Amino acid sequence: MSALPQRPFRLTIVHPCVGRRPGTRRYVRTWQMEPIPAAMLAALAPPDVEKRFYDDRLEPIPYDQPTDLVAISVETYTARRAYQIASEFRRLGVPVVMGGFHATLCPEETAEHCESLVIGEAEALFPEVIDDYRHGRPQRVYRAASRPRLTATPDRSIFQGKKYLPIRLVEFARGCRFHCDFCAIQSFFDATHSHRAVDDVVRELHQVCRPGQIVFFIDDNLTSGMAEAKELMRALIPLRIRWVTQTAINGAFDDEALDLMRRSGCIGALIGFESLDPLTLRQMNKGFNLMRGGPREAVANMRRFGLSVYGTFIFGYDHDSPETMRAAVQFARDEGLFIAAFNHITPFPGTPLLRRLESEGRLLYNAWWRDPRYRYNMVPFQPRTMSPEELARRCIEARRAFYSWPSIARRGLHRVNRRDSFVARSFWAINAMHRWDIDGRNGLPLGDADWRGELLCVESPFAPQEAVKR
Repeated sequence: MSALPQRPFRLTIVHPCVGRRPGTRRYVRTWQMEPIPAAMLAALAPPDVEKRFYDDRLEPIPYDQPTDLVAISVETYTARRAYQIASEFRRLGVPVVMGGFHATLCPEETAEHCESLVIGEAEALFPEVIDDYRHGRPQRVYRAASRPRLTATPDRSIFQGKKYLPIRLVEFARGCRFHCDFCAIQSFFDATHSHRAVDDVVRELHQVCRPGQIVFFIDDNLTSGMAEAKELMRALIPLRIRWVTQTAINGAFDDEALDLMRRSGCIGALIGFESLDPLTLRQMNKGFNLMRGGPREAVANMRRFGLSVYGTFIFGYDHDSPETMRAAVQFARDEGLFIAAFNHITPFPGTPLLRRLESEGRLLYNAWWRDPRYRYNMVPFQPRTMSPEELARRCIEARRAFYSWPSIARRGLHRVNRRDSFVARSFWAINAMHRWDIDGRNGLPLGDADWRGELLCVESPFAPQEAVKR
């Protein structure tokens, strides 16, 4: 009698949402982009593994569907919801492995909610995780010894049938060499930068790009490695694609890079201006934003090459005031920024900002990301110059002023924002979407407000001082 064939190992990948209001499945539309970390996990799993993927932002999670392992990539904003989802699976006896930014920066906390924890980038570790679970020898902690070579291409087959925003996300490089006070990116990657082979990226673009689709290079800072970035741009020129990315302000003063961006199809870039105040920039360890005349000259140079700017501003540092906030909004309107973000600073785990606020006794929550009282856009610390409530309110007012219809119309008249019909249409559609999202995301609870389960916790494998050291 022949033996029955062995069934394949079953892997379930889940992307958690930030949160959900009571009594609704509706979710913030501008956040509904392809979750590349989930596709990377799918690509790293051996080909004979049976993979399923569920996006908590778009669909219910079928907890009772048989599976051998659940994998969740955790960000700080999604941590509370990730722990809820993990508890539902673990209550049914299904083991959960967690990784991602939050898992690496808060290993002691995250390890309490899963059977296995991945610290660092997954490329060198996730195949080992699958193999260990297949053979019944899982480890509690998998830790990357060094930064891996970036050779995998995301498996986007798991996205089939899901209605994401019509923008294609592609990764070229990870990390950033700057040491900004508020940034968890520099903490996770230890201010290092690594990139994929240009040929691999071009091959991926040939596979996934569709006519009329914008490509978003999701690199933390594309120009952190300027020579490599220029090599990529030269390779993009024959592809005739439209793309956007993120860059530090130094990229706005490199004329060769700007020319290559224009010739290779770049529409514009996100630049973290953060503040117009020199004292604030120095406190956030971002004094380099004052180089060569600062933000105004950077925007002018980008415009000279026909490139739009998405500017980001953050408020709440010790020298901020209602006047500095109004000045930032006026700058963004006068300079015709394509879109802009006006947010209060948020102390993320692993950042110098969090450590400083904690040492000064200014944190309002022990861990805002898992506190049931916290809501999106609340200020989780005590500012120096205004109350937390006033700072939050003024950030909302800044967004409303920037995304008012008169402001949108005025910015839409800037030549760079209407240089062709595609850019003009995109400008109005994207600004309208951001206008709606001012209230769509404000006050959003972290985690599902309708969830009535109980978090299942296990003892952390870390000594308390080890978590503090991270």
